[in-house]
Amino acid sequence: MRLLARREYSTAQIRLRLARRALPEPEIDAAIARLTQAGLLDDARVARAWARRAAEIKLRGQNRTRREIEALGIAPETARQAVAAVFGELDEEAVLERAIAKRLEGPIRDRAHFRQLYQTLLRQGFPPDRVAAQLLTRTGEAGAFVEE
Repeated sequence: MRLLARREYSTAQIRLRLARRALPEPEIDAAIARLTQAGLLDDARVARAWARRAAEIKLRGQNRTRREIEALGIAPETARQAVAAVFGELDEEAVLERAIAKRLEGPIRDRAHFRQLYQTLLRQGFPPDRVAAQLLTRTGEAGAFVEE
């Protein structure tokens, strides 16, 4: 219970923490069942909260957000649904624009700068076509370097 007082955890995370305390598997299963039944443990709720934080605060795209949620031990289908729900409410294009603005002051200087930003935003989970399109609008008059 003290674990859940600080923040939300997935079922897999709670299972791991209880196993580290050398509790027998039947006790871990019983504890998880009680917590789930009491509504204190809900993977879908954890997934939605993680997705919202990733999009609004961390400025991450759908792909990386889904991978991070799955890494918490949450089922891929639950992760996909949470990401779809959160990004259905948000405009991923606006999140991408904010992510670019956070990393860029002024126009893109040269091809190396373009490549660096492009790779960074791909790692953040944004779709390649949207990243390229957004970055191309920020090349200023020196946009010719992209054609080289």
